[in-house]
Amino acid sequence: MVVTLHPAADRESVVRALTARGLTVAFVAADADGVRIVLAPHSAAVAVSDIAKIEGVRSVAAPASAHPKIDAQGPVVDVRGVRISSDAPVAMCGPCSVESERQIRAIAKTLGNLGVSFLRGGAFKPRTSPYAFQGHGAQALAWMKSAADEHGLRVVTEVLSERDVDAVAEHADLLQVGSRNMQNFALLKAVARAGKPVMLKRAMSATIEEWLLAGEYLLVHGAGGVVFCERGIRGFDPATRNLLDLGAVALLSQVHRLPVVVDPSHAAGRRDLVPALARAGLAAGAAGVMIETHDDPGRALSDGAQAIPLSGMAELMESLGARRRAA
Repeated sequence: MVVTLHPAADRESVVRALTARGLTVAFVAADADGVRIVLAPHSAAVAVSDIAKIEGVRSVAAPASAHPKIDAQGPVVDVRGVRISSDAPVAMCGPCSVESERQIRAIAKTLGNLGVSFLRGGAFKPRTSPYAFQGHGAQALAWMKSAADEHGLRVVTEVLSERDVDAVAEHADLLQVGSRNMQNFALLKAVARAGKPVMLKRAMSATIEEWLLAGEYLLVHGAGGVVFCERGIRGFDPATRNLLDLGAVALLSQVHRLPVVVDPSHAAGRRDLVPALARAGLAAGAAGVMIETHDDPGRALSDGAQAIPLSGMAELMESLGARRRAA
């Protein structure tokens, strides 16, 4: 944003007025055309009309947004009757991987009485090691859908490949694009063309602008709404698996007015930190939390160390203020 001053304006007074509004001045340029103040792109969100009222300001030029559809979406995404919004945060819970039909039915039955809105679980699993469990594929989708329907839950699960879009869209209410695929633009287009709402996880090294632009890809190509998911970015300290960016949650929720879900399970990589991080995410304005749970974490085929035991989910949901939602 560039602020141009009247010739007789007191530039220091204008800079102070801008700073008082939470704006950061990148530099002041003076030439034959006058004095211009350039604001840093990370400045607070202030209306152009408000800046124009400052004494000494002649004009304000703001660049066009690179993601107008995302800007216009708003803070609520409806997923088959469930509103994802910071006004009434939702819970998305389930195992990292769907391991068996018996397992997912038992988990769905418990979660259905605890205020959970979405059953989450991986049918197709992107794993760092080619030797790790990759999921049961299409069979697991059918297990999830049946279990969720029986207990009034919605289904959220990841689409790993363009060829799997139709199968996942047939069973899932909210299609998930994982962090490793956030900028897989061919996949984004294919997922969007299914016409359903999409949950877009932030890549581990992505800037917020890159994340928003990936969301723009989805809306441009027909997605029924975009829910953003902060799952932690790559940091330098191995004490936690990733670094949960609560500043990004607040920025998307309170400035961009977008629904953003927090995934404390992947952010921490350890179950003892999940409750505190979930509460912190909600305090920052999250529209929901995504939490991994397992009926027997010691025998989990993936990410058992970060999964909350199913027996502990009632206490956790109560601490988050969850309430049972109508199907």
